Amino acid sequence: MNDDMTINSEMLVPYQKPQVPFMAADLVLPGVLNDYLKDDRLWVPVTETLSFKPLLLNTTSGYYINLLRVKKSGVLSRHRHSGEVHAFVLKGRWYYLEHDWVAEEHSFAYEPPGETHTLFVPEDVKEMITLFTVRGGYTYVDPQGNAVGYEDVFTKLEMTRKYYAEAGIPESYLTNIIR
Repeated sequence: MNDDMTINSEMLVPYQKPQVPFMAADLVLPGVLNDYLKDDRLWVPVTETLSFKPLLLNTTSGYYINLLRVKKSGVLSRHRHSGEVHAFVLKGRWYYLEHDWVAEEHSFAYEPPGETHTLFVPEDVKEMITLFTVRGGYTYVDPQGNAVGYEDVFTKLEMTRKYYAEAGIPESYLTNIIR
């Protein structure tokens, strides 16, 4: 665009050269904030009240983007991140026991690599949905920081693959969101 926001005819001509060789394909998932939220089959259950919906599983770069849904208050997990995390709260609210801030609906949160915290959903929240971009993995820890579990894009991929196969969701749906 020009500074005066006018469009000339040259601006309407698409890029004429080939794209970079071996570049990953674009990914567009329509209706992520409306119809996509309503299809419960695509939510991978972790527990009876916790599930996630993968949007992008980037095994090449070691990160994933998913919607996390919690349907009951309480402690979700205590974990340490090996990479940064970006979060955008779509519904409800949550906070970390170690901090004095609250991530409320329409809030954005950044979590630096190395951060260890305990995610808590307050009792008056009936449902929490947050869009998370997670780089690297995270290690579940006890209160003293001793490792008790691990999760990353590859464990998310395997959980999703297993659940989608059991739920009868075509494998093409999963392979579409892998980069």
